[in-house]
Amino acid sequence: MKREHVKARHADGQISATHIIQNPADLGEWIVFFKKSGGRSFFLVDDQDEVESFASLDELTDILREFGIKFAEIHL
Repeated sequence: MKREHVKARHADGQISATHIIQNPADLGEWIVFFKKSGGRSFFLVDDQDEVESFASLDELTDILREFGIKFAEIHL
């Protein structure tokens, strides 16, 4: 799901949970996925539909705050 869709769906109450996990391809990076109330999950993707990854949790949490998300579960 692209950033603009995440922000809109969160505002509409369509996102039920946010999870942050280590990128399996690079354990030094983090990725995020969102669960919708219907049980489906979506990764945050860029304009080329590639999963976005972040070198720092601080950077990722700042982006989540921009979306209006206040709670996220971090899986170590």
